[in-house]
Amino acid sequence: MLSEALLQARDVVKHYPVRGGIFSSHRGAVRAVQGVSFDLKKDATLGLVGESGCGKSTLARLIIRLEEPTSGEVFFEGRNVAALSGTEFFRFRRSMQMVFQDPYSSLNPRMTVGEIVRDPLIVHRIGSRAEQVEKVREMLVRVGLPADADMRYPHEFSGGQRQRIGVARALILKPDVIIADEPVSSLDVSVQAQMLNLLVSLQREMHLTYLFITHDLSVVEYISDEVIVMYLGRIMERGATAEIFARPAHPYTRALMEARPQPDPQRRREKMVLQGETPSPMNPPSGCPFHPRCPYMIPACTKAVPPLEPVDSAASPSHLAACIRKGEIR
Repeated sequence: MLSEALLQARDVVKHYPVRGGIFSSHRGAVRAVQGVSFDLKKDATLGLVGESGCGKSTLARLIIRLEEPTSGEVFFEGRNVAALSGTEFFRFRRSMQMVFQDPYSSLNPRMTVGEIVRDPLIVHRIGSRAEQVEKVREMLVRVGLPADADMRYPHEFSGGQRQRIGVARALILKPDVIIADEPVSSLDVSVQAQMLNLLVSLQREMHLTYLFITHDLSVVEYISDEVIVMYLGRIMERGATAEIFARPAHPYTRALMEARPQPDPQRRREKMVLQGETPSPMNPPSGCPFHPRCPYMIPACTKAVPPLEPVDSAASPSHLAACIRKGEIR
């Protein structure tokens, strides 16, 4: 029996086969996503955080079905997305939209802003031309752009304004879920703050549900209700934002937090320094995938992948960590 979550992932796996040699024989696989599961409730924001290459963006593409998983299932409103018929899947596309990382490459430079934002309405046959133009102008104003921006081209706008265009295009169909893949990482810090405030206000006005992907923990702390920390395609820690930031239970989560810039130069703190490089997802280490870089590693860490279990089942059953020493790192 599925929970009341709007969006769910169940043991989602994605492997990319690697071929080489004269006969293009199979030489292995890149294990991009390894058994990821989560629930995302309506009107909530789930932050997905981790280093580059940890599988965050791949997971986003699997959820919205831009790619097919090797195994596992994704459910939207209790229905298996992979089992949707052509007509049902077409309707599903209206319910889930994506905001991409790069506001420069995600907009067609040969189309006006009005054409870019109006295009989803044309594809889904919503309204007459006059109604579509009016909807586009209303949405541009809603995201903080002038209504007459619809007659201009993307190159006439700054990076922050282009990302607002991308948000307008995603929202024009009035979706239930927005998957935001690093939407502020390419923007200046002051523009990042404006964009985050815009996303928060739009969420309240339009009752949106966000899957927010980023590598910036400060952004996650500000916008998310819950957090998933990923490493080498696996979930290392999961729980409520306040709980994880107050009491990180996995060494990797703690290392990410301690790597954040300290705004007060007078405040000194001892940092956990990670050794070595991130292992290849084509040849991950045995046992815990983080153990080659973990300062808390013991021989048992190399034997088996630790399960994602409650840190304290009595005090906080929803705070989970995949670490056999999760109670010893504080």
